[in-house]
Amino acid sequence: MSINIDLIHFLVVAAFSFLVGLEVKSYRKKFSKAKEQNYFFGDIRTFSFVGILGFILFKIDIIHYSLYIAGFLAITLLFAILYHKNLEDNRRSILLFIVMILVYTFGALIQTQPLWMTALIYVSIVFILNSTKPLNKIFAEINITEFETLGKMILLSAVILPLLPDTKIIPYIPLSPFKIWLAVVVISGISYGGYILQKYFFPSKGYFLTGIFGGSYSSTATTVVLARKAKQIGGLNVIDAAIISATSVMYLRLVVVALIFNLHIGERLILPFIGLSLVGFIISSFYLKNQTRTKEHVGIADTNPLELKTAFLFAFLFVAMIVLTHFVTQKYGTSGLEILSFLVGFTDIDPFILSILTGKLSVSSTQIITAIMIAAGSNNLLKALYALWFGGVKNTYKSAIWITVLGIITIVIGIAYEKIL
Repeated sequence: MSINIDLIHFLVVAAFSFLVGLEVKSYRKKFSKAKEQNYFFGDIRTFSFVGILGFILFKIDIIHYSLYIAGFLAITLLFAILYHKNLEDNRRSILLFIVMILVYTFGALIQTQPLWMTALIYVSIVFILNSTKPLNKIFAEINITEFETLGKMILLSAVILPLLPDTKIIPYIPLSPFKIWLAVVVISGISYGGYILQKYFFPSKGYFLTGIFGGSYSSTATTVVLARKAKQIGGLNVIDAAIISATSVMYLRLVVVALIFNLHIGERLILPFIGLSLVGFIISSFYLKNQTRTKEHVGIADTNPLELKTAFLFAFLFVAMIVLTHFVTQKYGTSGLEILSFLVGFTDIDPFILSILTGKLSVSSTQIITAIMIAAGSNNLLKALYALWFGGVKNTYKSAIWITVLGIITIVIGIAYEKIL
């Protein structure tokens, strides 16, 4: 015999309402001042009954909802009376009233929406009520201009992006404006994720984690910062490990980018790039052995990768690389592409990588993979030079040597890729 669906709905509403009441009681104990009396209706039983009341009123008047609306107005009126009293004592919070109204909607949600919707609202209430102190700590450290920048990027992504034409309208460029800007948004989003993790969630977790999270949005910038730190305090094995780990993460980042924009190429890069990444992490682990742990803040450059000027510059470089790559491949063929890949490695390789992943070049997929690997390898050579220049030879020579070795191996594998695989 099947269980009546209304009974299931009722039990879910009663249980969620009761549990929210428990969370509210815990919240009030944490944040109410011991000697102050805050006038507010609502304990565990009240929240339970409010949820049940919303379920009943919505159920018995499912056509006009007048009783359900009347219940909402009655709760609001009662709170308004008590809120007036709280204002006299300079207490203005309406948080718990909003929570009670959300509980009141459980009855309507469970009967009109999928179960996951009610469960999601319940989980959100519990999470927000219990995250006050952690969120306050995080927001106290956040630079408000970064949220403004994120808002601009959301505007350009969610509003402007759908309006861009998805047809080829620019001569000599095989991509539409929509796909060009989509690539910018994706790359900026990946970089922004690593930036936020490093800056706000792991800001003072030591040099090694700085290398890992910094490498997820810019292994070159991370190498420069860590090398400068090595020059300040002297060479440390943990800094060498961090620099090597930043490059190791770069390989993983390039695999993710390739899988997003060209699944076939990305799948063929998994084996060599993950293998090179593992080699890098193994080497860095040797330098971490018997190393004194430190949680000193490294101070990665506070440059938000979602800055609009950075995004527009990336878009310009992306388009320029598409044009340049098409010209080189048509004029000089595969050898020209390989030379270009090596030279581009001494700059920002992301625009070039995207250009060959999305540019529909007149070369084979194997030649594209070779070009990506050569660019990644030569970029390692650039980071090795940066490590020596900004950190001093005696402080960073170990990490510079290993990054160079990884770079050379990457280039060799890239050139011999067709024969090896």
